[in-house]
Amino acid sequence: MNHVWGLLVHPDREMRDIKRENETLSHHYTHHVLLIALIPVVCAFIGTTQIGWDIGVGQTIPLSLFSAFALAIVFYAVILGGVAVMGRVIWWMARDYPQRPQLNSCMVFAGYIATPLFLSGLVALYPLVWLCVLVGALALVYTGYLLYVGIPLFLNIDREESLRISGSTLAIGILVLEVLLAITVLMWGYGYRLF
Repeated sequence: MNHVWGLLVHPDREMRDIKRENETLSHHYTHHVLLIALIPVVCAFIGTTQIGWDIGVGQTIPLSLFSAFALAIVFYAVILGGVAVMGRVIWWMARDYPQRPQLNSCMVFAGYIATPLFLSGLVALYPLVWLCVLVGALALVYTGYLLYVGIPLFLNIDREESLRISGSTLAIGILVLEVLLAITVLMWGYGYRLF
């Protein structure tokens, strides 16, 4: 968790520190991903049970505690799966480089890159759709910046070449994010009918 602030205020220096640490996947998950991924889950749980989804037509759709709890568990699993998928994407994209990092290192890197998206989940405390979309879009832009800053350090390549791989990785990440958002909307927006 000590890298969260650094990723927000001085990402270039923080990426160098992260690379130097050579953190294990189990340590990274237990001390960063599993904790910070709870932010959007807990905030969405609170927001949807106490206020309800406001889709902008003057009507809110609250969820019952049971429905929200069941959906929160699924949502948490989907988020963790998304980080693992992006770690594999980064590992696959680095296949042609001589200093290809290990899969575990790629998953650690993906977990740190996703930090702004996790933090943007705070807005789900007041689940207004347009606000969630706006904050999520800003978080996605910053995630792209972290990817652009981190890829050259992580793969030991120059900035010009990193633009190609970070752009491709970001495009795949956006597709993964769109799938996750669709699942999230279905789960949180219409989940009260499922459970």
